[in-house]
Amino acid sequence: MPDNLTKAQRSMTMSKIRSRGTGQENEVHNWLKIKKIKHKMHPKLDGNPDLIIPEKKLAIFLHGCFWHKCPKHFKMPKQNRAYWQPKLEKNKIRDKKNEQSLERQGWKVKIVWEHEIKKDLEKAVSRLVK
Repeated sequence: MPDNLTKAQRSMTMSKIRSRGTGQENEVHNWLKIKKIKHKMHPKLDGNPDLIIPEKKLAIFLHGCFWHKCPKHFKMPKQNRAYWQPKLEKNKIRDKKNEQSLERQGWKVKIVWEHEIKKDLEKAVSRLVK
C-alpha cells in the first residue's frame, strides 16, 4: 500500500520521533534520582547505552517494543513489509553488536523493555540496581 502522506508530511512526522528524552527515559531517570542512585544519561560510550550506573559498571538500554522487536509484543506491520522487515532486522543486529562491544569493555549490559516500564516501573528498574 502506498504511503497516504506526501513526502514532506512524512518527513515532518518522522522528524518528531526522538531517540533522547523519551517518556520512558524520563520516568527511569526520575526514579533513579528519587532513589539517589548516581547515573548518567546518554554517556559518550561505544554502543550508546541510554544510561549508565558507573559505580556498578552497568549499561542500560531502554528498548521500545516496536523498534527493537520485543519478543513478547512485537507484531510486524502488515503494510509495507518490504520496508519494515530489513529496517527492524538491522536494529536487532545493531543492538547485539552494541551489547557485545560494551561487554568487551567490561560493562554489564541490561535491557529494559517499554512494556516493563509501563507495567511496573519500580519492579523493572529495581531489578537492575540490586
